[in-house]
Amino acid sequence: MPLRDHFRPSKCGNTESERVYGGWPMVIVQQIHPELPKGYSAAPKVHRGPLIEVDVAGYESMQNVRGGDVDRNSNDDGGIATAVWAPPKPILDLKTEILEDDEYEVRIYDDVMGRVLVAAIEIVSPANKDRPESRRAFVEKCGMLLKQGVSVSIVDLVTNRHFNLYSELMQSLGHEDPAFEFRSPSIYAATCRLRRFERDTRLDTWAFPLQIGVALPQLPIWLNDETHVMVDIEASYEATCGVLDIH
Repeated sequence: MPLRDHFRPSKCGNTESERVYGGWPMVIVQQIHPELPKGYSAAPKVHRGPLIEVDVAGYESMQNVRGGDVDRNSNDDGGIATAVWAPPKPILDLKTEILEDDEYEVRIYDDVMGRVLVAAIEIVSPANKDRPESRRAFVEKCGMLLKQGVSVSIVDLVTNRHFNLYSELMQSLGHEDPAFEFRSPSIYAATCRLRRFERDTRLDTWAFPLQIGVALPQLPIWLNDETHVMVDIEASYEATCGVLDIH
């Protein structure tokens, strides 16, 4: 089946894209698991923006303590009043915004070496492309992973943000992909890896422009300099759409 456009307002808009993105990493894990050599494992990671977990019991306990301090300056037995502590005023009080850092990815580990991260499949979200600082954060993350010896694959189906993060990643590393130099498509799939030798470092890439209505490619996922597995992006995408009843 061909690639759909999950970002057309006349369709289902962001609701459909969020369903696909939320379910796709686990389907990739299910499909890649039988292909991994012994000693390697894969796991999904989905993080939607700046999530904060609240300890409700601890919060209520703290509120009770604060309420007691504020409401009573002396005890019922006529004891000495206790002054309420007040924090110092900040020197600067600035309005700011927490940068959303969406993560939809699959991570592959070398369990024999102590669960060392060896590969990451990054599924680009609209939030990764909507602002310069968001794009810069995504590119910096991928660049850091590459420099740590991690194979990085990027799958970008976001049609309503016309930026190419693979091209920006290449530029950050001081290179250009000739196939993307004059026309950088907004949707694409790519794998990158760095190989270090005694005297130099090599950057290997496999990049494919994507097109609505055309099947997705297979991507090589490198576990080390010599070992890789092929991930059938099309098969996992179709399985995800099938489970979610997206036609």
